[in-house]
Amino acid sequence: MPTNDTHCTIAPYFKVSEGQLETFKKFCRNAVEQTSTEPDCLYYGFSFNGDEAFCREGYVNAEAALTHLGNIDPLLQEVLKGIAEITRLEVHGPADELAKLRAPMAALNPTFFTLEYGFRR
Repeated sequence: MPTNDTHCTIAPYFKVSEGQLETFKKFCRNAVEQTSTEPDCLYYGFSFNGDEAFCREGYVNAEAALTHLGNIDPLLQEVLKGIAEITRLEVHGPADELAKLRAPMAALNPTFFTLEYGFRR
């Protein structure tokens, strides 16, 4: 793995509560708008499969991911009050970057995946 690859991804999967899909989609639009101001966010978007949603998001490094989590937390806390729940949360990145995320993200109970092989263009 290239030593200069610091890219981290956060991959939350949501189950939207019955009757809350339009409210959740409003959250998504607001989250995308708010996240678009983060200079070190490489990409951010929501995909849907019925009442399941996935947020595809990537950051230049762990610090950028933590900045995002702080930025989005008020919106996320509102959506977790009955609009949707996180059913799975994955975090992917190089070991050195994941080490910076483990303690700050512990309350969210993510599964961490360590990048061992690959390349970036």
